[in-house]
Amino acid sequence: MTKGDYFVVSRRYDSKEAKRIIKEKAFELFSLHGYNQTSIADVSKASGFSKGHIYYHFENKEKLFVLLAQNSMHDWYSKWTDVEQNYSSATEKWYGMAKHVLYNYQTPLLKAGEELAANPKSSLESVRKLYELAVVPMSSYRSIFIEGIECDEFEKGNVDEWTALLGTWLGGLCQLTNTQPLQSLEPLFEQAITIFLSSIKKRGN
Repeated sequence: MTKGDYFVVSRRYDSKEAKRIIKEKAFELFSLHGYNQTSIADVSKASGFSKGHIYYHFENKEKLFVLLAQNSMHDWYSKWTDVEQNYSSATEKWYGMAKHVLYNYQTPLLKAGEELAANPKSSLESVRKLYELAVVPMSSYRSIFIEGIECDEFEKGNVDEWTALLGTWLGGLCQLTNTQPLQSLEPLFEQAITIFLSSIKKRGN
């Protein structure tokens, strides 16, 4: 490796590390203070990097936040795939998914995301990207339904409708996490799964 090559590698490493630190500090600030009360100046002070440096890597506050929200949803999915292997049937996976949704709905960025979506100054593109994050859990729901049909646990039916219905139901129940202890809600989430699956399970299963 030549001396010039060394400096190129070093500079690339520093840039990557800078982005990591900026994202880490921005995540902390958005989680603590929300979207509206966090500025690029705040992120600059917390991270130790200039505002120009932050704009260079992320363009603006909206895009920085959307990236963090996307990473957060990726973490949600990764956590699910880690526990999914513990369940041997689609029915068991649905009860596991209900618990996963319950305990992972209140993400640190949830309130900040709601603020961005409700802010009239937010770009339509940023709001659209936030709403598109719902595709991740909905795709997971759909996969469980398909597995249940293929393994003869569930009757054949309109998987897209089932996904929309049960996904909306779970989303509605998640609003209770704002006012009630999570553990106290477990029976309610389980009951929702029991009621829904009773309408699609194959007779004899």
